[in-house]
Amino acid sequence: MFRLFLLGCVLAFSLGVQATGLSRAVELRDRLLAGDTTGVMVVAHRGDWRYAPENSIAAIRHSIDIGVDIVELDLQMSKDSVLFVFHDSRLERTTTGKGRIGDWTADSLKTLKLKNGAGIRTMHSLPTLEEAMLTAKGHVLVNLDKADRYFDLLMPVLEKTGTAFQVIMKGPRPAAEVDSLYGTYLDKVIYMPKVKFGKPDASSLLDDHLMRLAPPVFELSYADENSIDEAIEARNMLSGKALIWYNTLWNTQCGGHDDDRALTDPDGAYGFLIDTLGARIIQTDRAELLLDYLRSRSLHK
Repeated sequence: MFRLFLLGCVLAFSLGVQATGLSRAVELRDRLLAGDTTGVMVVAHRGDWRYAPENSIAAIRHSIDIGVDIVELDLQMSKDSVLFVFHDSRLERTTTGKGRIGDWTADSLKTLKLKNGAGIRTMHSLPTLEEAMLTAKGHVLVNLDKADRYFDLLMPVLEKTGTAFQVIMKGPRPAAEVDSLYGTYLDKVIYMPKVKFGKPDASSLLDDHLMRLAPPVFELSYADENSIDEAIEARNMLSGKALIWYNTLWNTQCGGHDDDRALTDPDGAYGFLIDTLGARIIQTDRAELLLDYLRSRSLHK
């Protein structure tokens, strides 16, 4: 019922925003909500951090330029309650600052520089959520990770920038809890449940979300081949009901069919997730490698 309502909202919204130049983001959202399985969507983890500092404006722009469909970004909050696109709770690993990000004001954070993947200082600064969403506006969908802690601060930023329709949130909570905590926002953003196989409540959690909220997409994960039967059962259960998202960032998220394996065996990595487990959305640390593979199979433009 909720999904039918959401689809109706999206159809009305799509007609309104297409005239404003947001057509690609609208098309991507519509494909996701319609359960389109004719292709595979690519998600750039932390905005393609191999090209530019993770969670930077440059990384978002590069992801857009190469044809990524979804950019995954992380959220942290400054001392004065400004949301920044940033992964860690501490500053040392990816910036020139020290200490907890929550102990710094927004103005002071703006004086810092981001480090690249090798830990070297760059010219790039920490972006606020508002800056990141304006960069992504109309071009890609945005998966905001660690964001369910900040829903009440998040939504005003999304409404101000006109980007709420582009956002995918996610979390491992039961459906009733999601509905209770975030129900007023679920007609504006897409909420994606996370289900990890090998846990005793995995099947019931998946079932519960299907029955209560009917989300258009599930993020699934499994550590090793001991849980492969659960993953195949989930593929069958979700067929025609929701899209399946897998992460290939490291091996314990996808039973060993990860980005490292894809360097020498893309069919055994990406191909297995697509053909055997029904993945139609893949989050990767190697966006260009995945895009090349999908295009070779006519699964991406």
